[in-house]
Amino acid sequence: MNKYLQETQLLNFSHSSIQRLVKREKWVKNDEFHKIKIIYNFVRDDIAFGYNIDDMISASEVLKDGYGQCNTKGILFMALLRAVGIHCRIHGFTIDKKLQEGAMTGIVYKLAPQSIIHSWVEVLYKDHWYNIEGFILDRQYLKRLQEKFSECKTSFCGYGAATDHFQNPQVEWNANDTYIQKDGINHDFGVFNSPDEFFEKNQQQLTPLKKWIYRNIGRKLMNRNVRRIRA
Repeated sequence: MNKYLQETQLLNFSHSSIQRLVKREKWVKNDEFHKIKIIYNFVRDDIAFGYNIDDMISASEVLKDGYGQCNTKGILFMALLRAVGIHCRIHGFTIDKKLQEGAMTGIVYKLAPQSIIHSWVEVLYKDHWYNIEGFILDRQYLKRLQEKFSECKTSFCGYGAATDHFQNPQVEWNANDTYIQKDGINHDFGVFNSPDEFFEKNQQQLTPLKKWIYRNIGRKLMNRNVRRIRA
């Protein structure tokens, strides 16, 4: 089981910024349940939903950015969990790009691959692996999105969400699975010990030109759209 606690290049929980955070918040003093719950809430709400420069950035970089999406928030979540002795692993997928429509618009949406790399974190608690995905959208963003589409009472797909319970998605963790993009999944890669292992084998299908456009133009437009919703 030690492999689910190991530090990696992406899960760099010995970095000074992560260690300062863990000590300041005194997470180590909590029992196992509250370690998971408090860290989950921190990653969901204190780290805003947004698009980083790449999926493969370290936990300390995600923390410095102060925002993230499924893959990068997952990296930070895993690093914080392992920093306090909670076993976790990553489950890899692809999602249909329709899930990003609204946050991703115009030529950026057209250039994006049909299937986008996605992941959630699996956390071991009382001998059971829980699927944790509901931390992707911060509470404020999700609330504004629900208000914008208040007429939608059932399934919703777009703006970073894909759920069949849009007004009441399963995003609170109380020893249960949490989801917010699950309904957009179209391929399952299986489980990996770390995000390093997952991304070594699976990366976004972007040409060098499309990657440059995403990093320098696309994600900035996407983050602007997300900020407009949240505001």
